[in-house]
Amino acid sequence: MPWFPVKKIRKQIKLLLLLVLLTCAAWLTYVHLSLVRQGRALRQRLGYGRDGEKLSGVTDGRGVRAALSTQRAEDSSESREEEQVPEGRAPDMLFPGGAGRPLSLNLTHQAPPWREEYKGQVNLHVFEDWCGGAVGHLRRNLHFPLFPHTRTTVKKLAVSPKWKNYGLRIFGFIHPARDGDVQFSVASDDNSEFWLSPNESPAGAQLVAFVGKTGSEWTAPGEFTKFSSQVSKPRRLMASRRYYFELLHKQDDHGSDHVEVGWRAFLPGLKFEVIGSAHISLYTDESALKMDHVAHVPQSPASHMGLGLRQEEPRADMLRPDPRDTFFLTPRVEPSSLENVLEPCAYAPTYVVKDFPIARYQGLQFVYLSFVYPNDHTRLTHMESDNKCFYRESPLYLERFGFYKYMKMDREEGEEDEEEEVQRRAFLFLNPADLLDDDEDEGEPPDGLEPTRASARWASQAPSTLRFPAAAPTQAPATPGPPTPPRRSRALNWAAHPLPLFLGRAPPPRAAAERPPPKVYVTRVRPRLRAPPRALAPLSPRGPPWSPFTGVFLRPRPLPRVQLRAPPRPPRARGRRTRPQATELRPLARAPATQGSQEGQARAPGLTAPTADSNSSSEAQPVTSFLSLSQVSRPQLPGEGEEEEEEEEGDDDEEGAPGDEAASEDSEEAAGTSRGRWREDAIDWQRTFSVGNVDFELLRSDWNDLRCNVSGNLQLPEAEAVDVVAQYMERLNARHGGRYALLRIVNVEKRRDSARGSRFLLELELQERGGRRLRLSEYVFLRLPGARAGDTDGDGESPEPAPAASLRPDGRPELCRPLRLAWRQDVMVHFIVPVKNQARWVVQFLADMAALQVRTGDSRFSVILVDFESEDMDVEQALRAARLPRYQYLRRTGNFERSAGLQAGVDAVEDASSIIFLCDLHIHFPANILDGIRKHCVEGKLAFAPVVMRLGCGSSPGDPHGYWEVNGFGLFGIYKSDFDRIGGMNTEEFRDQWGGEDWELLDRVLQAGLEVERLRLRNFYHHFHSKRGMWGTRSRKTPGKEVP
Repeated sequence: MPWFPVKKIRKQIKLLLLLVLLTCAAWLTYVHLSLVRQGRALRQRLGYGRDGEKLSGVTDGRGVRAALSTQRAEDSSESREEEQVPEGRAPDMLFPGGAGRPLSLNLTHQAPPWREEYKGQVNLHVFEDWCGGAVGHLRRNLHFPLFPHTRTTVKKLAVSPKWKNYGLRIFGFIHPARDGDVQFSVASDDNSEFWLSPNESPAGAQLVAFVGKTGSEWTAPGEFTKFSSQVSKPRRLMASRRYYFELLHKQDDHGSDHVEVGWRAFLPGLKFEVIGSAHISLYTDESALKMDHVAHVPQSPASHMGLGLRQEEPRADMLRPDPRDTFFLTPRVEPSSLENVLEPCAYAPTYVVKDFPIARYQGLQFVYLSFVYPNDHTRLTHMESDNKCFYRESPLYLERFGFYKYMKMDREEGEEDEEEEVQRRAFLFLNPADLLDDDEDEGEPPDGLEPTRASARWASQAPSTLRFPAAAPTQAPATPGPPTPPRRSRALNWAAHPLPLFLGRAPPPRAAAERPPPKVYVTRVRPRLRAPPRALAPLSPRGPPWSPFTGVFLRPRPLPRVQLRAPPRPPRARGRRTRPQATELRPLARAPATQGSQEGQARAPGLTAPTADSNSSSEAQPVTSFLSLSQVSRPQLPGEGEEEEEEEEGDDDEEGAPGDEAASEDSEEAAGTSRGRWREDAIDWQRTFSVGNVDFELLRSDWNDLRCNVSGNLQLPEAEAVDVVAQYMERLNARHGGRYALLRIVNVEKRRDSARGSRFLLELELQERGGRRLRLSEYVFLRLPGARAGDTDGDGESPEPAPAASLRPDGRPELCRPLRLAWRQDVMVHFIVPVKNQARWVVQFLADMAALQVRTGDSRFSVILVDFESEDMDVEQALRAARLPRYQYLRRTGNFERSAGLQAGVDAVEDASSIIFLCDLHIHFPANILDGIRKHCVEGKLAFAPVVMRLGCGSSPGDPHGYWEVNGFGLFGIYKSDFDRIGGMNTEEFRDQWGGEDWELLDRVLQAGLEVERLRLRNFYHHFHSKRGMWGTRSRKTPGKEVP
């Protein structure tokens, strides 16, 4: 038996056990590193990462939990890729409830079966007509990532379609050529992102390289190293595996659109090469799939990054919560219990144009707006930076003068005399007694005297008529040139509405005279008032020597100047003083130059002519005077202002005027000697002002203004709304013995009729005795004293006899109940939509309508889709799959015809006492849309044409930017009986075209004696959409390529 050292083993047992443990640890480490390099790491049951931090999970639609930060590949130095945070947010910001409460995302974990013929190209999805240059703008698209505008393929990762306002999503698999560490880089114009998964699962995609986040960053083609974020860290890849990737690109409306991805082995000196067709393959084949089939589209963290984040502050006032949005959920007071609250009265407003002949499309002029209380914030205040049509002044006036006329500057003691002294010395406001008014023009001022720079104080006066005295030549008559018509001011109307110019003192009225031929106007002082040159005295004892002109000049552009210049003089002895005999009068720069016009030298009191030579007197030098409002606010210093005038003289010299070259040299020499005498204008930071309460809503009328598309609904004064509600509540409690208590006024709508009275829709939240809250929504009529009711109603029959509304003791009108003006809460509403080849919008519309039924619990509506042979989806199958309470599918052949499609949908409605709503496909509906349609549609009386907000390019309902569609009446609600009575849609005239059919329908609705209620609805949007490919139109493509 061989000898076995049992005793020695017993003595060294601890060392042997330690050796075994170390061996096992080394083996496990080796296995782990091998699996990591192959893209498979050892699973950790407790879910803790390398640093002991618990990983957050994501739940997909099937309830399978997956780690958001899936197994990352590591480089040869065992370094780990840094966590990429979406757009500067913290890693747990993907979960609004924190890291412990993950957001449910439908990520794709299992890739579809792959085939060998997929090699050589990748999938490309295009989202057209979407503004913005950042990838974040692409994610705001309503159809991203499932419903692109185009599905196609590309053969390499370098795309440049030479288009604008689009977004690309390129995805597929990368097949490395060999094992090793690889670096990726992306270059694009504008922004782009490159995502790569450590395996073939889209759910594990990680952001490895990107160009910019704001939309302003870009690179040149092939510029792979401009930004540090463009280049990824080394990634360990294996040739035997394929890796899922995703490339997102966003292009705005300028620049050279391109996006490319390059790679290189992680070795010194190697350059990036674009990934070609030999190393890419399709994710799946989409050639045989319709546009509404989206189950195959991968959803990765790239497509969901940043979703679910709520904005803390709404960007538009309309997005703030309002009781109107959910008031329809409150139980309504039974209309039967309100019938005897008010006395009945006939209702026939005078603005109804029944049987009145109107011209084509003239019905727009007979649609009036309603007043609303309280403020529903439908005014697009966030859009008034570009469109200020809400205010009474013109945009040109606001741009030049602002709102200074509503402000009154506060003045301290002694400032009054100082301002009057400044005005006395100003060019435009010299003392009339000192001026030569031989011939005065009562018309508009010449172009050079237009006040393009106005002070804050003068702008508040809004001058409309200015008189400029003309100076007649005294020595030589001027030779008139060709007549030049005076140019009208772009900001003010100088002829109408005369207003006081300064401090309420208007110029005395003068007799009107015929307009003389155009002249060059020069203001000069009488010769008898000449004064010797004297030092400049301060305007006030406590002020600076010469304070700046009062107010703030709004426009930095200087005015055209009137130039007085002496003709060249013969040489004279040095030191001998000579007096110029005459000066040459030069007209404005915009008028043709006249020759031979001479004028005596003009000189204002206390105004010294600038000198051209510092060694000689100003009287012995040629005089060059540039007069403007900003320069004559105080006497001009010798040589002052010529530095600024040097450039303008140079422009005049280029025109070839004689004698300008020598004068320009003199001006430049004088400017050089007096350059240090400029003083900066003092700014009065302590200036205050007074202002009154300005309510621009009072200036608006109920006329349908088709020029202003950012103003909201008209605001009803609070006192009027409260007075009407108080009257109604008094009568209600008198009828029911104080059963109801008013909690709040939710909504009051008023339609004004100045001849007979006003119609009101009262929506009040009441507290019933016993604790239940109820909703009151009824029409009432405030009839004016002595008003006569109409002779006939909508059916042509005599109205029911009803006692006239009794007058209150104080002579004020009292409320009454208008006959046949009650809306029904249980009426059926039919949405009629014609469609053709709009798969993504059809799917979105059906999803919105299904969500509307879930949110409101209202099943009294139906959807009628009229399909003109759509080829991109099965519309009927989509209707069956949608969870709608009722629907109808109508199929028509031929080209798309909106009028014919709408008429076909109306004909499919059997109940004449139901409401039809002519609708569009690209509409985002608010939750109270059904209630709003029912309230404003009354059979035989009212039709409803809500104003929709048309979103701009790149805008969404969460960030609305756009305008109210005040011209469109295509969204129209009306009872079917009324629709049939007016003859339906004009299908004969609008057969092969659309545009104008809504105005033509409006004309006939008004002539039938119906009122058209026109209101802007909160959160009622028309999505921005591409016009390309709509209604079966074909685009021009390169030969050999087909539209997928």
